[in-house]
Amino acid sequence: MNTILKNTISITVITLVAGLALGVVQDITAGPIATQQEKSKEEAYKTVFEDADKFEIYSADDDLTSYLSDNGFTAQTIDEIMVAEDASGETLGYAFTVTDSEGYGGDIQFAMGVQNDGTLNGISILSISETAGLGMKATTDSFKDQFKDKKVEKFTYTKTGATSDDQIDAISGATITTNAMTNGVNAGLCAFQYVEGGAES
Repeated sequence: MNTILKNTISITVITLVAGLALGVVQDITAGPIATQQEKSKEEAYKTVFEDADKFEIYSADDDLTSYLSDNGFTAQTIDEIMVAEDASGETLGYAFTVTDSEGYGGDIQFAMGVQNDGTLNGISILSISETAGLGMKATTDSFKDQFKDKKVEKFTYTKTGATSDDQIDAISGATITTNAMTNGVNAGLCAFQYVEGGAES
């Protein structure tokens, strides 16, 4: 009986010490991880809005979520909106952080910049876990640049070769990833239309 009691106490102590150690490690690493994530976002914003001198937080309301949902974007989330400003404080457009949950390997998060007139500067991927050699091709310039400098209301993808600005070539063997990226970008454009009133056709 004493042996069982001693073993129980030992296991309990070990569990408590291990839990405490994990908690301490988490507290120590949480700060640097958050700092690195913030730095990555800042770099992504600068990538998609090279002309911007600074970025200010835009406070979106709950109506944006409803607006996205009403337009069919229920698997996409606008995590953050930043107002891109030049050195004089003039608004150049907006940078959006978008998360799409439709990826083959889980959530895909990226930043995108949209000028005041609705022109999409481009996208910069923050987090992606798609299949190597297939869905991960979404991180290549050849795929991302298809969205660059385009002024359209929404994108579609094709497997037979893009023939207009609003079409992109699907990644071969990775339709799910292509669909997620396209829907994510379209959600960002939809958010822009909500914030700015939309791009002129």
